[in-house]
Amino acid sequence: MPNRSLAVTEMACADCPIRHRAVCARCESDELEKLDAIKYYRRFEAGQTIAWAGDKMDFVASVVEGVASLTQTMEDGRRQMVGLLLPSDFLGRPNRESVSYDVTAATDVMLCCFRRVPFQGLIEETPHLSQRLLEMTLDELDAAREWMLLLGRKTAREKIASFLSIIARRDASLKNSKNAMELAFDLPLTREAMADYLGLTLETVSRQMSALKRDGVIELKGKRHIIVPDVEALMDETGDDADGGVYI
Repeated sequence: MPNRSLAVTEMACADCPIRHRAVCARCESDELEKLDAIKYYRRFEAGQTIAWAGDKMDFVASVVEGVASLTQTMEDGRRQMVGLLLPSDFLGRPNRESVSYDVTAATDVMLCCFRRVPFQGLIEETPHLSQRLLEMTLDELDAAREWMLLLGRKTAREKIASFLSIIARRDASLKNSKNAMELAFDLPLTREAMADYLGLTLETVSRQMSALKRDGVIELKGKRHIIVPDVEALMDETGDDADGGVYI
């Protein structure tokens, strides 16, 4: 599918649903004005390629809506999904001209894009921007280490529960949900994509989702709508202890 995007109406920063979590979260009004001068929006349909590995990118971006997948292809053609970009996540590196992975819209995606070279200049003169970008980079590193543990040591049930808890917590954070006991969200990936991402078979994903439903940990409405009646019950299924570590 060609790398093309749909036109998007401009949005005021004050109305942005990811304002409190994005790279610009700590920026003052004058700093937001500078960002506004170099920003534009792009939409991508589900399944559409946002960028190919090795492509030169003249922009960096925050995911405003939707989910994008990061995929790496080996020399023999095998492909592996290596990450997801959720709302408020940052795409691209200001000091790099190209992207390392194929970036594909897993759902319909809207990006808040910044022209890369001017953005790099703003980082150097805007402490709030550079500090927040550093924080997000370190969070991304922590998430990558957590994912190594998930893929290498967790059972199939723990993998599914961990994935659902990540999506649920992010969704609650973006909505500023005050009900921490019950959450509801739409699963951003098909079960086939979940299997690819978690290193499981489709049959295993379906079986474990059904088991979590049977045990009352989750409720399923339609194909993708998930209700978590008790967040603590879901967290108990992840294999992580209350301090964020792993049960031994």
